[in-house]
Amino acid sequence: MTPSFLHIIDSTLRDGEQAPGVVFTLAEKLRIAALLEDCGVREVEVGTPAMGVDEQRMIHEIVHSGFRFDALCWARAKECDIVASARTGAGRINISFPVSDIQLKAIGRSRAWVLKQMPPMVKLSRKFFGFVAIGAQDASRADREFLFDFVAACLAEGVDRIRLADTVGILNPFSVAELFSSATERFPFVDFEFHGHNDLGMATANSVSAFLSGAQTVSATINGLGERAGNACLEELAVAMKVSANVSTGINLLTIQEICRYVSEVSFRKIHSSKPIIGDMVCRHESGIHCRSLMENELTYQAFHPAEIGKLTEMTIGRHSGTAIIRKILEMHNVRLNEKKVVSITEQVKEMALKKKRSLSIDELITLANNLNDTGL
Repeated sequence: MTPSFLHIIDSTLRDGEQAPGVVFTLAEKLRIAALLEDCGVREVEVGTPAMGVDEQRMIHEIVHSGFRFDALCWARAKECDIVASARTGAGRINISFPVSDIQLKAIGRSRAWVLKQMPPMVKLSRKFFGFVAIGAQDASRADREFLFDFVAACLAEGVDRIRLADTVGILNPFSVAELFSSATERFPFVDFEFHGHNDLGMATANSVSAFLSGAQTVSATINGLGERAGNACLEELAVAMKVSANVSTGINLLTIQEICRYVSEVSFRKIHSSKPIIGDMVCRHESGIHCRSLMENELTYQAFHPAEIGKLTEMTIGRHSGTAIIRKILEMHNVRLNEKKVVSITEQVKEMALKKKRSLSIDELITLANNLNDTGL
């Protein structure tokens, strides 16, 4: 039986800021943290203290600003990283271990080193943190038996949560399901987390699949901000879980437009107009067939009521418009035409839209209507 709640960790302040060229000031980080709290996020990965004193100072400020969410620091499997994290006052830590052979070879380490290094890192962390998580970096490319040996060793040390990361985004919903089904069958009642990257455009779908296959926790970022193609999008994940899986995430969907716009602004990353959930076009329609039905029921061609995410159903006038929506919009602006004139103006709209290669504004539509009335047709 699928659980009814998915715990989301937001990693915008850590993995999001790792995106090339993205830098958040302290004021911006505090604002993002406040908006995350308004959204109902219960746990925030607040940064990487090993980056230096400035990062530690900013994390310390966030941690001691009275937010209700749990603050989580990210650390490498090094004593200096754990000590740096402890200086921030955060209550949680995630210690990341590379577990794939390709990652281990790149840093001159071995599988044996991973199994030997993990216990002392967990013991040290227990001196400073009430919650210790372990991240299996590049778990999607790791040898499966070694990965599970690592999980078993972590559990023997009393680790609170285990992150299985698709670090380069190679998984698909089926392979994610197989991974987490196998993991939870072998290690029941463990808090497994999925951390997915979006290199192949499947991070959100993979995150949904991970939960439906046994993961209790998923980490994501606002707008999917992150390295390369980014991470799973928190806003997409929250809506997808509600609409597609009937599962709650505790995220207040009415607040997501504001935080997505803000993160876009301070990261200098524009939001594509057709980006799911937050793009300008996602609740906008032109097709005459669609608009006619939408006027009767806005769910005919939409998966959810736009008001649920702080938007409105919009209908534009253009080459694909039909007479019904043109008549409706004109009537809304106190312009009434007989049926013959509505048909005529619809043809004019199509011609004008084709010539201009865009939709028409309300003013342009009304001008066409007034000109038609002046002809006496």
